[in-house]
Amino acid sequence: MSRPLHRPLLPLLSLLGAALLAAPAAWAQNVEISQAWARATVPQQKATGAFVQLKAKSDSRLVEIRSKVADSVELHEMVMVGDTMKMRAIAGLDLPAGQTVELKPGGHHIMLMGLKQQLKPGEAVALSLVFEDKASKQRETLEVQAEARSLGRVPPAKADEHRH
Repeated sequence: MSRPLHRPLLPLLSLLGAALLAAPAAWAQNVEISQAWARATVPQQKATGAFVQLKAKSDSRLVEIRSKVADSVELHEMVMVGDTMKMRAIAGLDLPAGQTVELKPGGHHIMLMGLKQQLKPGEAVALSLVFEDKASKQRETLEVQAEARSLGRVPPAKADEHRH
């Protein structure tokens, strides 16, 4: 008597079923990203800033940012040193639960350095933001498209720009 062909697949199907049952917890996004934009650049410009608003459901931390348009991406802050405003890289940024944290010009922001191309107004700049939940230490990576905007253009406050 021959064995059914599907029998070797049973352990795989059981594993797949267990993964699907666990999936909703893994897909529950903790951080909401909105108002994502980047400063447009001129030809030959090698660095620019990007800005977002972040709101975490639980105490979290922004720990890494990546983008294919730049050789390196860093999280920066602006601080007063004596009478001079200086910019410096920081390792991460705390996101207290339920509070909106704004990365904006003159404050915390994303620096795209070693740009591989000019960022023209209206173009989308892909950013990958990595967050870590402070309690569980689990990480999630969220993708966002930041609109390149001219230097003098103030970002509009649109409710429909939220990324969930």
